[in-house]
Amino acid sequence: MLASLIDPVLEPDAARRALPLHAVRASRFAEWALGLPAPAQAWIKAQGLEAPPDSPLLLPDSEGAVLGAVVALPEADPAPGMDPEGPLVFARASAQLPPGVYRLDAPDLPAGWATDVALSWALAHYRFDRYRPLTRSAERRPKTRLAWPEGADRALVASLLDATALVRDLVNTPAEDLGPADLARAAEHTAQRFGARVDVLVGDAVREAGYPLIHAVGRASPRPPHLIDLTWGNPAHPAVTLVGKGVCFDTGGLDLKTASGMRLMKKDMGGAAHVLALARMVMAADLPVRLRVLIPAVDNVVAGNALRPGDVVVSRKGLSVEIGNTDAEGRLILADALAEASASAPALLLDCATLTGAARVALGPDLPALFTDDEALASHLLAAAHAQRDPLWRLPLWRPYRPLLDSALADLNNAPESPFAGAITAALFLKAFVNPGVRWAHLDLYAWRPSSRPGHPEGGAAQGLRALFSVLKNHIASDTLP
Repeated sequence: MLASLIDPVLEPDAARRALPLHAVRASRFAEWALGLPAPAQAWIKAQGLEAPPDSPLLLPDSEGAVLGAVVALPEADPAPGMDPEGPLVFARASAQLPPGVYRLDAPDLPAGWATDVALSWALAHYRFDRYRPLTRSAERRPKTRLAWPEGADRALVASLLDATALVRDLVNTPAEDLGPADLARAAEHTAQRFGARVDVLVGDAVREAGYPLIHAVGRASPRPPHLIDLTWGNPAHPAVTLVGKGVCFDTGGLDLKTASGMRLMKKDMGGAAHVLALARMVMAADLPVRLRVLIPAVDNVVAGNALRPGDVVVSRKGLSVEIGNTDAEGRLILADALAEASASAPALLLDCATLTGAARVALGPDLPALFTDDEALASHLLAAAHAQRDPLWRLPLWRPYRPLLDSALADLNNAPESPFAGAITAALFLKAFVNPGVRWAHLDLYAWRPSSRPGHPEGGAAQGLRALFSVLKNHIASDTLP
């Protein structure tokens, strides 16, 4: 994992032997440059610079050696959440500066950015090189290192690095090497690390234990379905249950996807990766909560015993579901898990899932869709997303669309024929399996970055972790959510 493979920041005393990395606003650049030694001023003038460039600019001394470097800060302090990419300038610097140790010199650094600077610097060094043994570097330590910025939350940076790396590593791993059993092993490794307990149901035991929808989706695969159940913490503390969609590969089942639609379906367990990562953050911080993580882990494949369109399956909750489309399998496995999760009436129930293409059409790859009918919870989640520069976007649980889920044969149809409001109807389907009175939120996320930017390479992406953790730490653990 990233946090254990690299050491992107140093002890504070490293600042005494580090090169300064100046971060300057464009409006102050000319004034700031006047305070530099003559060789550096001449270098800036020779390049005709009136503002710091997008990439880090090296500054020379009189001997031609590197005196330091300068990067650009936003012209004005952005409102929290309104500039989620602002700190990425430091990820770019981390990747582009020559080898060395640097210290931040930025009197105008926006409030709260110190943690983001350290995090962005470290994320620039993430590499998923499991399948490049001939080109993998034997030395995993970064060439550029940063002294801890004053005010940075070291524990949070370490926790976020570990959580982000877990999501990226799991989502990036091809399905051949990450099936339901492998996902269970990842949960067991996490449990061993933090002293948690994991119970795993496998194959027919899933059905016999009363999870018929999970079993029905996963039964066609030679890799049997699993239900992973991790618990940690003092039972006297507020109960928090996390549910993650763990479809390790999704062919669409008998409603087979196209080749292009199937290409990225190794990432369909992104929800499971997120709840495992969030659980690590909770346990690393030793939050006073009783944590439970439920991950239904399956392959959705084609075989003679595969779930068929038109089948009716009675769920764990007792609601019968007509299968309108076998490619709407994620909501089926989540339904059984949510029914189990809400039966114990936790103080908070969160689920994360790469659930619908409709959410991506509406919001694109960067914005997870947030659904909840709890106004206080929605308010705190959105405020945390804003403050943490970790965006979420709320979509409505629009009750008038509930009849779209009606079935002539069963209580519900998992895939309405209507082309409208696909993300909303999927969330309404999940809501039917959450007991009334349970505080619940659903994140429909992409878990993937289609193109690279500094600190965020193409591939698996962690989304919403900072916002979710902030609410768990500041409101659920302290019981301050009204």
